[in-house]
Amino acid sequence: MAKITVSNPPGAPQPQSRYSQGVLIEGEARRLVISGQVGLRPDGTLVAAPEDQMDQSLANLGAVLAAHGMGPANIVKMTVFLTDPLLVTHWRRHRDAFLAGHAPASTLLIVAGLASPDFVVEVEAEAVG
Repeated sequence: MAKITVSNPPGAPQPQSRYSQGVLIEGEARRLVISGQVGLRPDGTLVAAPEDQMDQSLANLGAVLAAHGMGPANIVKMTVFLTDPLLVTHWRRHRDAFLAGHAPASTLLIVAGLASPDFVVEVEAEAVG
């Protein structure tokens, strides 16, 4: 099993929200690279409201993790794409609830669009376990 250590060293700026500047993975582990998850339900229908898309994208991420015997605490890197900067505060609240205190390395990007103009959020991650 891998040992995961998060760090916010003094030579780097301290995080502005719940994430870590670095994540060190030591030992033997399985690595799971997860494609971008959007607000589509398992039946392929899109949830409409932006915050509901956030919840659904995280539920989808959780389902992929669970299918491989992992959970949010196994995430070492998360990348998030939002189409509206006004959603950042909302995203952070939903992310923090999903991660339950875990703080992986993270990147947040505001983009002009995603694969469908109806998508407002996409989240991808890497996990080890």
